[in-house]
This record gives sequence, structure tokens and C-alpha cells, in this order.
Amino acid sequence: MADPKGFLKDGREVAKRRPVDERVHDWNEVYPDGIGRALLPIVGKQAGRCMDCGIPFCHQGCPLGNIIPEWNDLVWRDDWEGAIERLHATNNFPEFTGRLCPAPCETACVLGINQDPVTIKNVEVSIIDKAWESGFVRPQPPEWLSGRTVAVIGSGPAGLAAAQQLTRAGHTVAVYERADKIGGLLRYGIPEFKMEKKHVERRVEQMKREGTVFRAGVDVGVELTGDKLRERYDAVVIATGSTVARDLDVTGRQLSGIHQAMEFLPQANRVALGEEVADQIRADGKHVVIIGGGDTGADCLGTSTRQGAASITQLEIMPEPPEARPAGQPWPTYPMTFRVSSAHEEAGERVYAVSTQEFLGDEHGNVRALRLVDVVFEGGKLTEIEGSEREIPAELVLFAMGFTGPEKPGLVEQLGVDLDERGNVARDKSYMSSVPGVFVAGDAGRGQSLIVWAIAEGRAAAAGVDTFLTGSTTLPAPIPPTARPLVV
Repeated sequence: MADPKGFLKDGREVAKRRPVDERVHDWNEVYPDGIGRALLPIVGKQAGRCMDCGIPFCHQGCPLGNIIPEWNDLVWRDDWEGAIERLHATNNFPEFTGRLCPAPCETACVLGINQDPVTIKNVEVSIIDKAWESGFVRPQPPEWLSGRTVAVIGSGPAGLAAAQQLTRAGHTVAVYERADKIGGLLRYGIPEFKMEKKHVERRVEQMKREGTVFRAGVDVGVELTGDKLRERYDAVVIATGSTVARDLDVTGRQLSGIHQAMEFLPQANRVALGEEVADQIRADGKHVVIIGGGDTGADCLGTSTRQGAASITQLEIMPEPPEARPAGQPWPTYPMTFRVSSAHEEAGERVYAVSTQEFLGDEHGNVRALRLVDVVFEGGKLTEIEGSEREIPAELVLFAMGFTGPEKPGLVEQLGVDLDERGNVARDKSYMSSVPGVFVAGDAGRGQSLIVWAIAEGRAAAAGVDTFLTGSTTLPAPIPPTARPLVV
């Protein structure tokens, strides 16, 4: 145990973000000099609040099975090299989860039963940022090569985790990405103010030095067919994510100025990184309406704020969640409570329990307003409240309502894999699809979920691939593929 009295004498303290009026004028992370550095003055005491519970429920809350009490103790003792060794034992990319994960481990923290939980996520990101600064993160090339080859399709967190594990196991791994650069949604879906892309770049560089081959700008299923892929490689891992965006089929959907979030965000991210984008979708001076109250909606909000939107309204069909844990979602489950992201601190209005009835256009075919109505959830269904209809200005509408599964045309159809009842790629306990040698990891098999689940699935699928290729494995498999998804 770190400090036996830490949880009694020290309260929860998190890193301070940069002032709103400063950070909305740039694309840098919202923390001064990065969150890891901002936390260093306080992280020792925060790690000391960990009680090293006999049954650490934080393990149950974390899909990766992070051994949280151990690295809390090491941080409290100022043993940063020991802490990153323990953290890397279960998590390939803590710099990603430490910035982007909603921290289900914290809602499962035993201290959180009657106090504020340990700042687990903050301790995690401090460990990895300190490790990079101190040179503790080094390439780990395999001692020998198996002679087997693996293709990983998709370079998001699931694909990268699977690739790193398989490379370290001695297999020759090639990662294919249809975008021009590696990283998947980590690169072009996550705004720079949430995670600067230098974190992706240096991790990819580490993987290159370990032996992983990256092939960006290759649209597998078009330029390289599924049959050719199977001929060329001993195993294939589908890690393409859940990319079919949910749409809204209401009157006026055809008007100009209505876009999916993943049309808007990647363009903004490219421009923030210094690239040029022709005919960029922008929010400058416009009344922006974001439909969807989750993390993607918040990303659209923060991006629109930095682009200079005239107003921003974020709509959510469900009622406003409570600030405290609801009685029906007891500890240690992940509760649906009211949360405020950095983007919500900066601008915008959040409107709950409303449904979009119609998009209204001007004489040029551009969206000018949105008609909505209040709704109430009764008897297991949403009911519109008569007389509550109203219009709000909307010159740019962004859909951030989630995703319905992986794209079927192309690779999935060419490989001939079975789908489950939700339209995802079906897999067995080893993460192998119905086609021998073809595996699936992350949202393509699980459905839309969290980055921490993607990394965990990538690690687990790698163990399945290694077993398929060699007959056994020493790679860890942290979670079964049938575990229930957690979508936030």
C-alpha cells in the first residue's frame, strides 16, 4: 500500500486546464505543457490515496485489467521506471487511454463508495508522459522470427495493439491503413486539443523500430482484395472499426450544410495539423447544431468553437442525466451521470429530451433552421409533447449519433465472414471469424465502444492469432469476445 492514511488526509485533485479564453484560440491540448507535466506536482499524493484494496474493483472496471494499485504504489514511491513497466504489462498505449478513456476504473474504485475516487486516469497519463521524457519507453524487437506473416487491416487502437503484440511475438506484421497516415480515428477523428498527434507519431515510430511494417494509403478491398490478402498472409486481423454512421431520415435531410461528424472532424484535424483541405466544412460565423450528446458531439463542439461559430447547440434525445450516481446504477457499475468535458466549458448550449422533426431550408437549398419537439420517455418509448414544437437557427448541422457497424462492401464481403445479429463480424472465443485464419478485433466485431476496449481486444485477438499460427501462446488475452459492450 502506498500511503496508509492517504485517502484520509488528501482529497481528490485533478490537473488544471488552461484558461478558456486562451485555449479556444489554438489547437494545442487543453492542459499547460501537456496533462502529464501539469499533474506532476500533485500526482504523488493522488496515487497515495489508493487503498490497495484486498479485492481491487478497479481491475473489474478496466477492460485491460490494469494492475492499478501496484503502479499507484510505485508512483507514490517515486519509482517511475517500475511504474511504466507495470503499466505497459497490460496496456500498450497508456498515453491514448490516459487522455481519451472515460475511466470506468474510477467509477469502480472502492474509495468511490463514499468519497471521491482515486484519480486513476491522471496517474496513468503521468506515468507514460514521464516515461517518454525519461527514456524508459524503448523498442522491444523480437528475439527470433517465426517465419509467419500477419496482415492487420486498420491502424486505430485495436489494430495497433494487435500489431505490436504479434510483432513482439516474432511474426512479420504489416498494418494497412486507407488514410494517408497511420492512426485511424486517433489521428483524424480525435481533435488536437484532446490529444496532440505527436503521441501517435512516437508510438508508431517505436513500432517501426520493433519491426512492424506500415502501409498507409492502401484501401484494402479495393486496391488489395480479400482473396489476394489471404494468399499473401498466413493470418488476417480485421480492425477497421465501426464506421457506418447512423443517419437521420427526416424531411429536409437533402439540404446543403448537413453533414456527418466524421466528414467534419477529419477535415478540421487536417487543417489544424497544417494541411490544406479543399472545400472544407467550416463553422465560421454559423449557427451550428450538433445532434448527439456523446464524446463525438463534444469534439464537434470544441472544434466549432475554435473555428468561430456564431452559436452552438448540442441536442440529445434522452433526458438530462443526474449529477449523482442513479440508484439503478450502483457501484461499481459505470453510471450515466452528467459530465462536463473541456469543450462544454468553452461554449455552447446543451438541450436534452428533444427530437428533430424537420430541417428547414432557404431559397438556395441551404439549411437555415431546425424544427424540434420536446419528448418524454414513457412506457419504454419516446413520446412527443404536443405544443412544444419550435425552431432554432441551424446553418451547419452535424450528426454525432454513433455508428451502426463496419462497412460491408469491399473487404468484409470479399472475405466471406459471417455477421452477428447486430451486423458486426462474428467471432469465436479466440477472436477468429467464421473463416479460418481471419480474425477481428475492436469495433468491427464488438460494435461502437471505447478506446480501452479496442486496445484490450487487439491484445486478446493477437493471442488468438499467435495460437492459430504456432499452436500455443504466451501473449495475454485480457477479455472474452462475448463481454458486454460499454458505450459512452
